[in-house]
Amino acid sequence: MAALDVNLPELGEDAGDEARVSFWYVDAGEEVEEGDDLVQMLTDKATFDVPSPAAGKVVALVAEEDQAVKVGELLCRLETKG
Repeated sequence: MAALDVNLPELGEDAGDEARVSFWYVDAGEEVEEGDDLVQMLTDKATFDVPSPAAGKVVALVAEEDQAVKVGELLCRLETKG
Protein backbone atom coordinates (compact mmCIF):
# COMPACT_ATOMS: atom_id res chain seq x y z
CA MET A 1 0.00 0.00 0.00
CA ALA A 2 1.16 3.50 -0.77
CA ALA A 3 -0.11 6.89 0.36
CA LEU A 4 -1.05 9.34 -2.39
CA ASP A 5 -1.80 13.00 -1.69
CA VAL A 6 -4.49 14.66 -3.80
CA ASN A 7 -3.74 18.39 -4.09
CA LEU A 8 -5.68 21.23 -5.69
CA PRO A 9 -4.53 21.36 -9.32
CA GLU A 10 -3.63 24.47 -11.30
CA LEU A 11 -6.80 26.40 -12.08
CA GLY A 12 -5.86 28.23 -15.26
CA GLU A 13 -4.84 31.80 -15.87
CA ASP A 14 -8.26 33.38 -15.33
CA ALA A 15 -9.28 31.44 -12.22
CA GLY A 16 -6.80 32.72 -9.63
CA ASP A 17 -4.87 30.62 -7.15
CA GLU A 18 -7.52 29.25 -4.81
CA ALA A 19 -10.88 27.50 -4.79
CA ARG A 20 -13.48 26.70 -2.13
CA VAL A 21 -14.60 23.16 -1.29
CA SER A 22 -18.27 22.93 -2.31
CA PHE A 23 -18.91 19.34 -1.23
CA TRP A 24 -17.28 15.93 -1.06
CA TYR A 25 -18.57 13.09 -3.23
CA VAL A 26 -16.74 10.57 -1.01
CA ASP A 27 -16.22 9.80 2.66
CA ALA A 28 -13.11 8.58 4.46
CA GLY A 29 -12.88 4.81 4.17
CA GLU A 30 -14.58 4.72 0.77
CA GLU A 31 -13.04 2.84 -2.17
CA VAL A 32 -12.62 4.84 -5.40
CA GLU A 33 -11.55 4.08 -8.94
CA GLU A 34 -9.16 6.19 -11.01
CA GLY A 35 -11.15 9.07 -12.51
CA ASP A 36 -13.95 9.00 -9.93
CA ASP A 37 -14.92 12.49 -8.78
CA LEU A 38 -13.70 13.15 -5.24
CA VAL A 39 -14.73 16.73 -4.53
CA GLN A 40 -16.52 19.66 -6.14
CA MET A 41 -14.62 22.95 -6.02
CA LEU A 42 -15.81 26.52 -6.63
CA THR A 43 -14.00 29.61 -7.85
CA ASP A 44 -15.47 33.03 -8.64
CA LYS A 45 -15.81 31.95 -12.27
CA ALA A 46 -16.22 28.18 -12.33
CA THR A 47 -17.37 25.01 -10.63
CA PHE A 48 -15.27 21.91 -11.26
CA ASP A 49 -14.64 18.41 -9.93
CA VAL A 50 -11.30 16.98 -8.85
CA PRO A 51 -11.00 13.34 -9.98
CA SER A 52 -9.10 10.59 -8.25
CA PRO A 53 -5.62 10.16 -9.79
CA ALA A 54 -5.61 6.44 -8.92
CA ALA A 55 -7.73 3.60 -7.57
CA GLY A 56 -7.62 3.10 -3.83
CA LYS A 57 -9.23 3.96 -0.52
CA VAL A 58 -9.85 7.47 0.78
CA VAL A 59 -8.05 7.56 4.14
CA ALA A 60 -8.46 11.24 5.04
CA LEU A 61 -10.46 14.25 3.88
CA VAL A 62 -8.15 17.11 4.82
CA ALA A 63 -9.99 20.12 3.38
CA GLU A 64 -13.40 20.78 4.89
CA GLU A 65 -16.55 21.89 3.08
CA ASP A 66 -16.61 25.67 2.53
CA GLN A 67 -12.83 25.90 3.16
CA ALA A 68 -10.68 27.93 0.78
CA VAL A 69 -7.73 25.93 -0.58
CA LYS A 70 -4.76 27.31 -2.50
CA VAL A 71 -3.34 25.63 -5.60
CA GLY A 72 -1.04 22.79 -4.53
CA GLU A 73 -2.56 22.41 -1.05
CA LEU A 74 -3.74 19.04 0.19
CA LEU A 75 -7.39 18.11 -0.38
CA CYS A 76 -7.37 14.45 0.68
CA ARG A 77 -5.16 11.41 1.00
CA LEU A 78 -5.61 8.04 -0.72
CA GLU A 79 -4.14 4.66 0.02
CA THR A 80 -3.34 2.92 -3.24
CA LYS A 81 -2.54 -0.68 -3.99
CA GLY A 82 0.60 0.32 -5.92
